[in-house]
Order: sequence, then C-alpha cells, then structure tokens
Amino acid sequence: MWTIIGHKAAVSLLERGLEKGTISHAYLLVGPAHVGKMKLAVKLAQAVNCESPERPCGQCAACLKIAEGKHADIQVIELEQPAENESAGKTKISVEQIEQILHSVNLPPFEGKHKVFIIDGFENLSIAAANRLLKTLEEPVSQVVFILLTTRENLVPQTIVSRCQRIELAPLPYNEIEEALLTRWHVEPLKARLLARLSAGCLGWAVNMVEDDSLLQQRNDWLDEWLEVLPSDYDKRFVFAAKLVEKFNQNRDVLQQKLDLWLNWWRDVLLVKTGNPETITNVDREETLTQIAGEYNLDEIRAFITRIKTASRQLRMNANPQLVMEVLMLNFPENGKVSSPVR
Repeated sequence: MWTIIGHKAAVSLLERGLEKGTISHAYLLVGPAHVGKMKLAVKLAQAVNCESPERPCGQCAACLKIAEGKHADIQVIELEQPAENESAGKTKISVEQIEQILHSVNLPPFEGKHKVFIIDGFENLSIAAANRLLKTLEEPVSQVVFILLTTRENLVPQTIVSRCQRIELAPLPYNEIEEALLTRWHVEPLKARLLARLSAGCLGWAVNMVEDDSLLQQRNDWLDEWLEVLPSDYDKRFVFAAKLVEKFNQNRDVLQQKLDLWLNWWRDVLLVKTGNPETITNVDREETLTQIAGEYNLDEIRAFITRIKTASRQLRMNANPQLVMEVLMLNFPENGKVSSPVR
C-alpha cells in the first residue's frame, strides 16, 4: 500500500511503471518543502524492493528496513549541516558526497532487488557534483534508481532534468489536509482547521506542527512581534529591524519565514476587507484581522503587501538586509492615510 495522501496522479504513474516493468532509472520529484517528496521517494524505494506481489506492501522485511532507514541498498544524500560551533557551513552538496555513492553504483545490490539513491535538495548540488552525476545518468546502470528531490527546479541543470522522469507534487487542497489531520492524526477540529490553512497545502508541515507544539508557538510569537511593532513609532521599528537583521545574519531562512508570515497576515486583512473572511489563513485570529481591516483602507493594504513582497525579493537577491528592513519599517501603513513609499 502506498498510503500516500493526495498526489494520485504521481502514485498512478509509478504504479503503472511497476506493473509494466518500465520503472525509470531516474526521477525528479518537484514541489514545495514538506509537500511529500521524501515520503513518495521512500515508498518508491520500497516498491522496487518489495518481496510481496502487492508492492509496496509495507510489511515485508525489505519494506520495514527501508522505512527504518536500515536497508543496505537505499541511501539518502542531503546537504551536510554545519557543526554547532561553526559560523558558516556548506551551501552545496559536494562532489565528494556524489563520488561516495557513485563508487557503489556498478556493484550489484547487497540485499535487495534495486539500489536506490535519494538526493534531497538536489538544487544544492555543486556544479562539479552535478556534472559528475550527469555522466552516470547518461549511461543508466541496471538495478539502480536515482530519485532527485528539489524545491527549486529552476536551479537544476537542464541536462539533468532532461534525463529524468519528472513528477510534480502540487500543494494539497486545504480540506484534504484537514481531513487527514482529523482522521489519521486525531487532531482536534479547530487546530486541524488552523494547521490546514497555515500549511499552504504541504501536509508534512502540518504534521510537524502536530508533533512539535513549539513550532506553532513560534508562529504565534513571531506574529505577536509583528503586531506589536505595527502601531509603534519609528524608533521602536528600527530597533525591531536591527533584531531581524541580527537573526538574518545567523540564519537567512528565519527572516524569510517571518516575512512570509507577515505577508500572509496582510493577505488575510485584504480578504476580510473585501468581504471574504471564509478564505483566510489565520483562522484563530479572525477578530484581530477584522479590527485591523477596519483601520486601513484598501490602497494601504494592497500597497503594504507589495512592499513586503519587495523586501522579501530584495533579500533573496542579496541586497543589504539592514537597508531593506529599515525601508520596510518606514513603509508601514499609517491608520487612515496612504503614505508615499520610501525607495
């Protein structure tokens, strides 16, 4: 049993390949973080090694070993994380990491039917590593399957893409995630509704929130920070900006996540303002959204959404983070009037 929630087209494609014996030597799974790429990759690894007629059964020795990460023929390769005492870590999957797996490609499977190499975050491959892997993809080896996972297909060399069977995993509908949280993870209804909306269609994200309450508390804390600075004067805003930049220098992803949260908040404000509260994301804060929607006009709300998007884009383009955040603070909307944007 695949036991995959959603992604029916992807599962059907793989099932047909198994039935016809036409499994590809390489797959490229494309989709946002936590949408289910790794889950599907592991299920495919089980399916090509399963010992039962109905593949993947999830119960045979091979399936169980793969699920536990203990199968000798299944390897997961990902970006090496820096040690805790290192100020800067690797930003690419190195050619050395790829060389390690290519050494075993020409050897027969040790205990299963196929060797499977799952490379997570494939967009993080160095150019040298991608070129080294390309040579192997151009000359497929029997009983070897590569499964490449990426959130940013545009960063994957086209020469690699053209040699893989591409499978896109789109975000799931909110109602599917909510139903899964209610029935499979037994989340209470109000929390399931909130997590489904916050997940942006990525079930894995919602499940992480269920399993680690601190993540949802972090979201609440970040949102409270933004709401606290909204009515404050410029001095307090600049102090807040400096704290954000300090965090950015430690971990760039955190500031982007905070900006995404703030952007979603103002999209909700816009939805409430235009009479569509049933489609908001932050369903646990509808009262506050309604209050803020009453304090700003449509031009202000739309303009500020644009400014948040601009700040996020500029950070991704390596603009000066201090300047970007200070400009955003200057462009906070002021109740009842539209301010001219600072550039």
